[in-house]
Amino acid sequence: MPQNLTFIHLTDLHINAPSVQDDHLFSDTSATLRKILSEVKALAPQPKFIVASGDLTNRGDVESYQHLKSIFDEAALDIPVVWALGNHDRRAGFYRGMLGRAENLGAPYFHDRVIEGLHVIALDSSAPGKIGGSIEAEQFAWLESRLNDHPDLPKLLVSHHAPLLDEDDIEMEWEAISAPDTIRLRKLLAGRNVIGLLSGHIHFDRVSSWHGVPVVVGIGQHAATDVLSLHKGVRMVSGASFAIGTVRPSGLTVSFTPQPTDRRELHMITFAAMAELIAKYEAAAEAAE
Repeated sequence: MPQNLTFIHLTDLHINAPSVQDDHLFSDTSATLRKILSEVKALAPQPKFIVASGDLTNRGDVESYQHLKSIFDEAALDIPVVWALGNHDRRAGFYRGMLGRAENLGAPYFHDRVIEGLHVIALDSSAPGKIGGSIEAEQFAWLESRLNDHPDLPKLLVSHHAPLLDEDDIEMEWEAISAPDTIRLRKLLAGRNVIGLLSGHIHFDRVSSWHGVPVVVGIGQHAATDVLSLHKGVRMVSGASFAIGTVRPSGLTVSFTPQPTDRRELHMITFAAMAELIAKYEAAAEAAE
């Protein structure tokens, strides 16, 4: 087990290029990210890596990924970044804007690396045209192979969508990995040394013990879900946060670092309207196939 290895967890950055008009961006996410990166740069000692667990941009366009890349370049952090994709991301835009890649643009983006004795694995839970998450068969085959290649190392997983905590509650699949894929993931990870899974998507800090695996969800850098209003719908208020994680011989510690906020309302959608929106997304996705 690594000795007190520290990292940063960002999520739901929702970056938008200044040239792109977007009425569904509720805060100045570029300014928020710049401020957070300046705080990260001031940490001593410096974290060993940064995780950015999806919804990197708000529209998934090439220009916004290029803008995101420029913000990190401006910060001049000498820290590797582990990127993952969320439902607001577009694979083609990410590949072109962030990686300069021009082929196989529809492929899921999954990857792994070993950082100072910690095996970090990023999955692509984005399902093109859908709000909820899924994991393709090729990712499961790859994940099993990678787990077998480093059986002795502790694992830290990254996925924009968290696993579905109640596997029979399919009405909540819009906020999680689908039930069948959650079950398959649970079975594949059973008995592995998984010290944590980092996620986003729901825009509030939440920690769950999922079959013994700590699942850490962050507010992100766009807006915060008002948990006290979840019986009415999804009420978004001003707010942002990032997390500092430490891997110790005893396990994973996560400290949330919320940014100052007035908690003013930015957006509200009822669950009935949410259901209509999900149906619209799914119909558009089916029409595009």
